[in-house]
Amino acid sequence: MIEKIKKEAKERMVGIDSCHEWEHIERVYALVLHLGKKEKADLEILSLASILHDIARKEENDSNGKIDHAELGAVLARGILEKYKLENEKIEKICHCIETHRYRNDKEPKTLEAKILYDADKLDSIGAIGLGRAFAFAGHIGAKVHNKDVDVTKVEPYSIDDTAFREYEVKLKYIKDKMFTLEGKRIAKERIAFMEEFFKRLNKEVDGEI
Repeated sequence: MIEKIKKEAKERMVGIDSCHEWEHIERVYALVLHLGKKEKADLEILSLASILHDIARKEENDSNGKIDHAELGAVLARGILEKYKLENEKIEKICHCIETHRYRNDKEPKTLEAKILYDADKLDSIGAIGLGRAFAFAGHIGAKVHNKDVDVTKVEPYSIDDTAFREYEVKLKYIKDKMFTLEGKRIAKERIAFMEEFFKRLNKEVDGEI
């Protein structure tokens, strides 16, 4: 069943932007299994939730953020899971994971599995892979490579100044404080330290320092 759902989800995500493509799903899948084993969580729920958590990402991108991919994703996931006749209790748990995995909404993860999916998804947005994704997304929306002097609090999302650095300043550097699991906190702390050093060096190079 998991392999069939994985194939269906992968087909649905064809054509999505490069930082939310299928490889992101595979990385989150690996992370939820790592965290799930540490926390003794339900790995079936985690596997299916991670596979389906971004199936509405294309709709959010196409709407320039007006559609919440977590909310719509939970609705779409429910339809897929019901088709495979998964138990209602598990469907509810998986949909809760998907609905609450997003950083930018007010829906808090309540279950252990939802907290693990949240942590895993956020871990993939920081560190070396997080830098790559942030720059890829900035390029996708036509933002500048870098602008260290802009007031990041006044930048409109999806604008020319919605750079990787702006994403780091307003969101990514705070992720380590949002982790739920002990292992998630440990990994996040290490990855954020790497990003901090990267942007310090980038700012120096932009100013012409050697």
